[in-house]
Amino acid sequence: MTIGIIATTDQKDALLAQGFAAESRIEWMDRPTQLPGLDAVIDLINLVDEYPSGWYESASTLLFINQVEKPIPENWPGHFIRFNGWPGFWERSIVEASIKEASFQAKAESILAILYKKTEWVADLPGFLSARILASIINEAYLTFGEGVSSKEDIDTAMTLGTNYPLGPFAWCEKIGKSRIYLLLNQLSANNQQYQPAYLLKNEAGF
Repeated sequence: MTIGIIATTDQKDALLAQGFAAESRIEWMDRPTQLPGLDAVIDLINLVDEYPSGWYESASTLLFINQVEKPIPENWPGHFIRFNGWPGFWERSIVEASIKEASFQAKAESILAILYKKTEWVADLPGFLSARILASIINEAYLTFGEGVSSKEDIDTAMTLGTNYPLGPFAWCEKIGKSRIYLLLNQLSANNQQYQPAYLLKNEAGF
């Protein structure tokens, strides 16, 4: 199979270090271009607004789009697949994904298997499962910090030592990006106020 990958330099280096199945051919892409002979495109940057019209029309090429905060839009065709490619999640062996047309699932799974990843199909909800849980933890950490209970460093230490998390909530937030965490929480809070972003997080994210 031939796969196009739209990625930053850091994302490309990480994938090259991981390696690919021998039967695959990888074409690295900076921007969306034409799709000659590609079985799939994995868009780790989320440049969907720049996709040529042909990408919407050609169902023979699956499109994997790193879109965590929002569910699948109405205008996405069935061969567009939404997945969780946030830093810290994309590096795992299991990828959370949502799709409109179940008929494309088998091919999608075979594509991600080339990257040594297993697909976990989940409901098309903002944040999937793991990202919404992590965003809630980060938000709670900001609320705790805002109350003056402890420093960010001590909260991170408590969470890594006490719960065996690979990173503390503030370190996770820095790795993923404060704006991404804020945007997801803001999206979730439209239907449930328990996700209302902490003021300090909103302020640090620049909103």
